[in-house]
Amino acid sequence: MKYKTRSCPQFAACGLNCGLCSRYYTVGSSRCPGCAGEGFSDVHPNCGILLCCQRKGLEYCFECDEFPCSKYDKWGDSDSFITHRNYLADMEKAKRIGMDAYKAELDEKIGIVETLLNSHDDGRHKGFFCLAVNLLDLQDVKAVMERLVDETTLDMPIKEKAKIAERLFEETAQQRGILLKLRR
Repeated sequence: MKYKTRSCPQFAACGLNCGLCSRYYTVGSSRCPGCAGEGFSDVHPNCGILLCCQRKGLEYCFECDEFPCSKYDKWGDSDSFITHRNYLADMEKAKRIGMDAYKAELDEKIGIVETLLNSHDDGRHKGFFCLAVNLLDLQDVKAVMERLVDETTLDMPIKEKAKIAERLFEETAQQRGILLKLRR
């Protein structure tokens, strides 16, 4: 199935933050380009939610009078490569503050994930960093990043930097009652 290209593939029609998914940062054939991004149909040939939106001429499900519909029944009970926990809250936020403001926040989070992957990933934390940045509020993520600057140095071994980053994100998540694990 060929999908119509969307204006913001980093935020899916269904409410997932594709730009905060570990597969968005994968190199190779299993890389996902985001919702209806270039090559999306090769990775996700049958997305009923995206097809429904595009058939109705909508960018996002939250624009539909029937949202949330039966397509979402039990949809948030488990995760794939990306957490499904915040999709409803994220769509409600995008609807409330507008897509330009939501995309600006998402872009900031994407930039933080990219920074973490470039400077703190020991090859084992990509999924963790994506999950933490996705689930935590932007202000909490920024606070963790500030603490990382204080607690790490440029010449510190990458494994040590990764452990410190993981500890700081876990501490913040625990304070907020958020579990930083995908639900399978």
